[in-house]
Amino acid sequence: MADQTLDTLFHETLKDIYYAERKITTALRKMARAAQSQDLKAAFEMHEQETQGQIERLTQVFELIGKRPRGKTCDAIEGIIAEGEEIMDEFKGSPALDAGLLAAAQAVEHYEISRYGTLKAWAQTLGMNEAVSLLDETLQEESATDEKLTGLAEAVINAAATSKAA
Repeated sequence: MADQTLDTLFHETLKDIYYAERKITTALRKMARAAQSQDLKAAFEMHEQETQGQIERLTQVFELIGKRPRGKTCDAIEGIIAEGEEIMDEFKGSPALDAGLLAAAQAVEHYEISRYGTLKAWAQTLGMNEAVSLLDETLQEESATDEKLTGLAEAVINAAATSKAA
């Protein structure tokens, strides 16, 4: 397997996160519709728009390495999204729904932070300075989204989840 280099691994991981971002876009729409809190709904809608820009940056990274943008099934994101859908089904109408949705969204963010951090480090090692910049921009957005979700959970969502259903 002499042709299995860091370049190859970078490209394969790029396909993984490209697939994930496209799936996340659809999941965020569903989560926004399911959210009971207007603040959480707005956070999901804002991040869905932000994700479109992240997909554009990934497309630029593909172009930088001379590859066509395409995804490859990401089992990790499929599992995280399936868990979010389970929460939507099992907690629909309950005070805990938004806390569950928020937790599922943070699981997605943590996965993305991990992937973008890794891709950025590999791009640095490979001397892909423009890719480093693009990946870092997305990494910063994902980290900021995670912080916003934590703030929303601590300020409103978790306390609301403890109330009894009407």
